[in-house]
Amino acid sequence: MSGIGPISQDWEPVVIRKKAPTSAAKKDEKAVNAARRSGAEIETVRKSAAGTNKAASSSTSLNTRKLDDETENLAHDRVPTELRKNIQQARMDKKLTQSQLGQLINEKPQVIQEYESGKAIPNQQIITKLERVLGVKLRGKK
Repeated sequence: MSGIGPISQDWEPVVIRKKAPTSAAKKDEKAVNAARRSGAEIETVRKSAAGTNKAASSSTSLNTRKLDDETENLAHDRVPTELRKNIQQARMDKKLTQSQLGQLINEKPQVIQEYESGKAIPNQQIITKLERVLGVKLRGKK
C-alpha cells in the first residue's frame, strides 16, 4: 500500500432540470394551478380578434378599401335602371321566375331580385351568365 496517495475526485455535481412546459401545457388548467401552488410566474394574455371569422371580414375590408380609393361619396355603383329593366323584361319573355333564373345561372334567387331592384353591385361575370341564359345582350348597344 505504499506509494498510493489519497484519491482526489474531479467530479461536479449533476443537476437534473425539467423541461419548460409547452404552450399547450401552460394553458392546461392543472398546469396553471400547479404553477400557482409552486409560486411560478403566470401570465395571462387577451387575444384581440379571438373568435372572429377573418375570412368573412377580409372581403368587407377589400370593398371598403376600394371605396376609399375610388370615390368621394363612399357608395358603390348600383345596377343602372336600363340594365334592371332589360333583365326583368328578358326573364319575363322567357316566362321564368327569379328563382328559376337564379338556378339556371347557379346563383341565389336573391341575386336576381337585387339586380332587378337595383340594389346589387354590378358583377360582370353574373351579367355574362344572365346574357347567356336569357339569350339577350344586356350591356352595350343592342
